[in-house]
Amino acid sequence: MNISKHEQRVLHALAQGGAIHFERLPNGKVHKVFCVTRDGHVLTDCTLPLFDRLKKRGFIKSKRGQPYRATRAGITAVRAQLDNR
Repeated sequence: MNISKHEQRVLHALAQGGAIHFERLPNGKVHKVFCVTRDGHVLTDCTLPLFDRLKKRGFIKSKRGQPYRATRAGITAVRAQLDNR
């Protein structure tokens, strides 16, 4: 599957233990997202349109209101890198 460079970068961070935190509007829609790596750094590549693409493809998922994490499909879609655990 074709994945853009920014999607790859975010999925790598999530595969290594990062999470996408979000803020919702009162009507329940997500209006602000930011990706935090396992080391606590924030990725600026994670934007709302990128978040929507990853969610639509089923690469990320949130359980019971927790931050979004990579799914099995998201981990397998990302290309292998030396720094992945």
